[in-house]
Amino acid sequence: MKLLSPAISRLARLRMWRIESWIQNPVAAQREVLQDIVTTAQYTQFGHQHQFSKLFSVRDFKNTVPVSEYEDLKPFIERMMQGEENVLWPTPISWFAKSSGTTSDKSKFIPVSEESMQDGHYKAAKDVLTLYYNNFPSSDLLTGKGLVIGGSHTISQVNETIQFGDLSAVLMQNAPFWSNWIRTPGLNIALMDEWETKIQMLAENTIKDPVTSISGVPTWTLVLFRKILELTGKQSISEVWPQMELYLHGGVSFVPYREQFEQIIGKPINYLEMYNASEGFFAAQDEPDADGMLLFTDHGIFYEFMPIEEYGKQFPHTIGLNKVEIGKNYALIISTNGGLWRYIVGDTVQFTSVNPYRIKVSGRLKHYINAFGEEVIVDNSDRAIAIACEQTGAVVNDYTAAPVYFNHDSTGAHEWLIEFEKDPVGLNDFVYELDTALKNLNSDYEAKRHKNMALRLPFVKPVPKGSFNAWLQQKGKLGGQHKIPRLNNDRKILEEILQSITSK
Repeated sequence: MKLLSPAISRLARLRMWRIESWIQNPVAAQREVLQDIVTTAQYTQFGHQHQFSKLFSVRDFKNTVPVSEYEDLKPFIERMMQGEENVLWPTPISWFAKSSGTTSDKSKFIPVSEESMQDGHYKAAKDVLTLYYNNFPSSDLLTGKGLVIGGSHTISQVNETIQFGDLSAVLMQNAPFWSNWIRTPGLNIALMDEWETKIQMLAENTIKDPVTSISGVPTWTLVLFRKILELTGKQSISEVWPQMELYLHGGVSFVPYREQFEQIIGKPINYLEMYNASEGFFAAQDEPDADGMLLFTDHGIFYEFMPIEEYGKQFPHTIGLNKVEIGKNYALIISTNGGLWRYIVGDTVQFTSVNPYRIKVSGRLKHYINAFGEEVIVDNSDRAIAIACEQTGAVVNDYTAAPVYFNHDSTGAHEWLIEFEKDPVGLNDFVYELDTALKNLNSDYEAKRHKNMALRLPFVKPVPKGSFNAWLQQKGKLGGQHKIPRLNNDRKILEEILQSITSK
């Protein structure tokens, strides 16, 4: 099988010229994408309504088509799910990705067209592979198998022609037949929905496979690793899979988990971050040590970037790639070859580079704490948790935080619920390091903490292991891409979790 490596590397290098063309000309690539999707959709109901046939520039497009959230497009999507055609996109759409990027009670159903699969998700996956082989020409990645820890994969039938499921289920169901040769486990296990049984089956059925890569959310990947070590009696994952060389991750920040992965794997491997959502495959690391992920500009998605202060305005101002600034927070707005038009994804991103354009996910539009003007985002909290762990020897499985409001005799604060895998040497030391790190990372937080004028020292409450999963299970959202919202600007979710712990 190792004879394959040089051949695959040569094929990857042949494909690189296509990637380099849109990396070197990203603004032109984006103009072509917009022209293509608007022209293709001009005779749809949405296209007629917004005069797509008369839109010949980015300015025309932005002046004519309003910025939308899911609720704005929901009436169109509901008609599509009943089988009505030519609504948002002209080609028949028989698959919808049930969005799992939120822990709210409402689900989103994102249309997945043939074009968005082939020219978006699958094309991006090939580009990720090409970039990897370009960086590691002697890699043996495809001589073994890739272990995929997908979401909760239940496929549901709306009618005779319309189906929906988690994105990973949709992509696996429609993947070419040969992909089964390089992927493990089989669909009968990968599509299981009950997670305790699924983890057991994943472990039992992949232990003897020649696994060279793993992709999945960090929390569930660690659960699988521990189950595998329990079943095999081995001390590290590298003893089970000596050929393993790559972990692909996304969905949540990897910063708080990296040390745990390095310890449990037991040997150096490559880590690669991807930004693949139900709405599209947006970005991936193009170099192993790159700060940020390369933005994919030629994959059927037109991007706009909305400064955070514009969110909530009736006519928000957005900018294109040629005007973005490094380090500034933007809400991501997309128009796609699946029929999403000027759609607010809900994530916030920061550019780490503009040559090439690289981004990192900094948080969620609605997942932040700004109860006292501190403007703490998830990127701040993830990094602060990682620093506090490093300073106190702690290991954190998960966390959430919310404000403690002013009362008649005290200022505000942040309350943190933290599930420790390994307790800190001293909880007070952990709190001090967390607070200090947040001050160093966020000048607004530091200003509000000055002499406790607006914010006191944070409250940290360790919670029993399994507390967050128990809450997710109560909400019917245990498994896959579902995750605990790290930051909340009110106390609703934090109080629900506390109540869940108390009742248990």
